[in-house]
Amino acid sequence: MAKENNSPLPLRLKQARKAKDISQKELGIRLGMEPGTASARMNQYEQGKHTPDYTTLKRMADELGVPVAYFFCSSEKSARLVCLLESLSDSEKDTLIDMLLTGSQK
Repeated sequence: MAKENNSPLPLRLKQARKAKDISQKELGIRLGMEPGTASARMNQYEQGKHTPDYTTLKRMADELGVPVAYFFCSSEKSARLVCLLESLSDSEKDTLIDMLLTGSQK
């Protein structure tokens, strides 16, 4: 019986890579993988057959311009919000937190 993978990581990885318009091989090479195996390794991640360790995942996120948390968002809206939040300055994040906390107390 095949193992079912419900992780959003494979889909998010593929979406982020395609948004940057780079191939699996190119991404793998940028991450320091051997050119001969880069495409196959990235394909294994995008198919959910293997899961990258945190260090590799962080390097992927940095290369693709998304926060690591993006890979674990189960909905499109959550993924978009995580990216938007990451683009805010610390001051803007503090303001947003204050606004959300104040709004929830009404």
